[in-house]
Amino acid sequence: MTEFSKGSIGNGFSRRMFIASAIGAAASTPLIVNAAAQGITGSTRILRFSDHEPLGGMRTRFLKDVVFPAIEKESNGRLKIKDHWNGEIAAAYDALGAVTKGTTDIGTVVPEYTAKQMPLHQIFKSFIRGPIGGRQIEFFDRVYSEIPAFPAELDDNNIVQIYFGTGYPVAFFSNEPMVDLDKLKGGRWRSASFWHLDFLRNYGATPVTMHWGPEIPAALRAKTLDGLMVNVDSGYMLKVHENAPHVLVSKDLWLGHVYILAMNKDVWKSLAQEDQDAIIRAARKSYAGLDAVMGESFETQLEDLKKAGATVRVLTAEEVKQFEAATRYKDVQSAWAQGQQAEGVANVAPAIESVSSIMADFIE
Repeated sequence: MTEFSKGSIGNGFSRRMFIASAIGAAASTPLIVNAAAQGITGSTRILRFSDHEPLGGMRTRFLKDVVFPAIEKESNGRLKIKDHWNGEIAAAYDALGAVTKGTTDIGTVVPEYTAKQMPLHQIFKSFIRGPIGGRQIEFFDRVYSEIPAFPAELDDNNIVQIYFGTGYPVAFFSNEPMVDLDKLKGGRWRSASFWHLDFLRNYGATPVTMHWGPEIPAALRAKTLDGLMVNVDSGYMLKVHENAPHVLVSKDLWLGHVYILAMNKDVWKSLAQEDQDAIIRAARKSYAGLDAVMGESFETQLEDLKKAGATVRVLTAEEVKQFEAATRYKDVQSAWAQGQQAEGVANVAPAIESVSSIMADFIE
């Protein structure tokens, strides 16, 4: 649920995640102070970066303290990132346009915010199960390398992907005790994803669209809303558990959310080949250890939720598969594809088929 990612986590969970991430990556990407310190002569090119979130959460700190220094290091100081946070240059829904037009050189682009400009990228969230932790990077790499329509969609928007940021799995936060997912049936459940709204409806729940604000906790307290389907870290960040303390979660309930670190295509083309290669190496080295870090941090999130008074249960693999079947997600994909094709979007059904084929290699 992308609009939940608006703040930093002011607790030990966030700090532990970041420190573990930074240590893992820094082992292979030591920081560089400046070009002169490395004996580099000549000018350093400053690349302006924009992010809609404040600096403080795991994702943003990882960019600031690991990815950006890696770019500087791998380029031997020829490239340096000037970072701007919290929508200083562009708000979340304006980020794609800002990078496309060159208002910023690099920006964090969330495809879900720009469904019309990036329709095929919506497919990622149309699956119930998916890759876990760092394997998400492998999945996205394969999609981009094996399905030309995805990098082409970026090309159409005058952007180049240079790094993937990924998320944590889906959880169900209920205001009443929730033994299993059957509690969804007949209840009023809120989600921000159009995919998840259809999944909830097919499972027997009443899907609710509601802007995030004070009305959400008020509705949970008043029991006019029964719960939220949301990624587990955002649920904790915004303290959903204070009004909906009964949590069901599974690593296999893939959110399908991706934060694309995108560069303006004209800026990318203006870089020397050695600097393009440096950025690619920096991204690869920054991914090091991500799988272990995300696995450990997932467990820490569950521990922190329990310490905060929530009841937490991890769903079995069989329960997740039963939920997947009941949502009829393939029917939802098919209906969406027909709607997109009616609006003139080409190759939607083949793209879904190709992504599904790749996805099959990442789930049991």
